[in-house]
Amino acid sequence: MSARRKAAVATAGLVPLALTGLSAAPAAAHGSMGDPVSRVSQCFAEGPESPKSEACKAAVAAGGTQALYDWNGIRIGDAAGRHQELIPDGKLCSADSEAFKGLDLARDDWPATRVSSGEYTFKYRVTAPHKGTFTVYITKPGYDPSQPLAWDDLDLANPVATSTDPAATGGFYTFTGTLPERTGKQLLYAVWQRSDSPEAFYSCSDVAFGGTGTGTGGDGGTGTGGGAEPAEAAAPAPVASAPSQGQIEDGADKSTVENHGHGDDDPSTSAAPHAAADGTAPDASGTANRPEAAGAARNLAETGGDGNTPYLMIGGAAALALGSAALFASARRRTASGRHGR
Repeated sequence: MSARRKAAVATAGLVPLALTGLSAAPAAAHGSMGDPVSRVSQCFAEGPESPKSEACKAAVAAGGTQALYDWNGIRIGDAAGRHQELIPDGKLCSADSEAFKGLDLARDDWPATRVSSGEYTFKYRVTAPHKGTFTVYITKPGYDPSQPLAWDDLDLANPVATSTDPAATGGFYTFTGTLPERTGKQLLYAVWQRSDSPEAFYSCSDVAFGGTGTGTGGDGGTGTGGGAEPAEAAAPAPVASAPSQGQIEDGADKSTVENHGHGDDDPSTSAAPHAAADGTAPDASGTANRPEAAGAARNLAETGGDGNTPYLMIGGAAALALGSAALFASARRRTASGRHGR
């Protein structure tokens, strides 16, 4: 085979490869509230195959175990702030996702983090960072956990916390807010709206108020400590406990093909994978997307980046390959024409 023909064949082989890459670039997602622990994180911590609390058992019975392994993927890819428009009443905790429908069960025995009115330090567990804004809402006085959660149950006019691009350490975005006066069982609804994409993430955290006082965080198993001891018994519910780093790592390989422990595979809504702490690119397993070791200081919000970059690069490679193929095809036609003309 001539050198020219070999080159033409090789270039033709690059075209489908480059075009395939347009849809094969890796995606990254994302997280869930860690303190006060979200429902999905709580049930994952209990163990998807054999949860301990009655509420988590019911959630698995309704939606299966896979939702718990995909605990960091409750999201809407094209939300763009249209949360109330896209999520109907009664499906807030699942973000209207059939896969997570067990989290919408209306019952008063969801494991709850004990809290007090006053300042609170929120910790959002992140497995892949993105720029964006966290907004946390609380249910209104008189909230009945035995009824399906509706938008009107939330005090949307007065979020208890709002934070844009907070700093993070040890795999958590950390920001402060203020919990108002409440009694008994309440619910905190967290929305993480990305600014580098229309994608948004959602989580429901059950909390139990008992008495008042200033606290620095709940005892959701994340090491922040509790607030003042309640003056009276909190609403009856198991105490919540967030999953450990070991549990998260052990369960990552059981997440779905789409999630891989890091969320969706929708290239239109996912930023490039987060680089490792030493600046190196993540490997094929996505290891660099995992939370950094406790105590490792890093502003994860600074790594949001532009999700279009890898696709522009791949698109350029495809265009180059197509152009080269056309060039070789043209040369072959001219050569063939010359031969036929002899």
